[in-house]
Parts: sequence; C-alpha cells; structure tokens
Amino acid sequence: MQETNQRVATLEKNIVLLLNKLKDNHYAITSLRSQLEESKHQAQALIEENTALKSENDSLTVANSLLGSNESNATTKHKINTLIEQVDACINQLHEMV
Repeated sequence: MQETNQRVATLEKNIVLLLNKLKDNHYAITSLRSQLEESKHQAQALIEENTALKSENDSLTVANSLLGSNESNATTKHKINTLIEQVDACINQLHEMV
C-alpha cells in the first residue's frame, strides 16, 4: 500500500512539474508571438522608410541632373547619343525602303 502511495505521490509530483513546464511554455509562446508581431511592424516601417528614401533619392538625382553635375552630364550625354544613334538607324531603314 505504501508503494502505491509513493507511486501516486511521484505521479502527482511529475504532473505538477509538467503543468509548470506547460505554463512556462505558454508564457514563452506568448512572448515570442508578441516579439514576432513587433518585428513585423518594424519590418513594415523599414519597408515604408526605404520606399520613401528611394523616392527622395530619385528626386535628388533629377535635381542634380538639372543642376548639371558632371556625373549627370555624362549620363545625359550618353542617353542623347543613344537616342541619336537610334534615330539615325530609323532614318537609314526609311531610306532603304524607298
């Protein structure tokens, strides 16, 4: 009988330990979920900030090209030369058709 009582006591002790672990796991899961939500909000905020900064960078690039910086002048000249080459190619094709 005493052996049965010891087994029951051991089972009760193990059940209490398991319940405590279950409670700790529940708190850990809840904490991780809140951290995940916070991380998602931070990621969304960073995406929005990145988009805004890209837009601002594009605007500044256009402003620099209007101001005539050396880098933008080279880029603009290259684009113009490319367009001229394309127009020349079209003119040559028209002459060949005629």
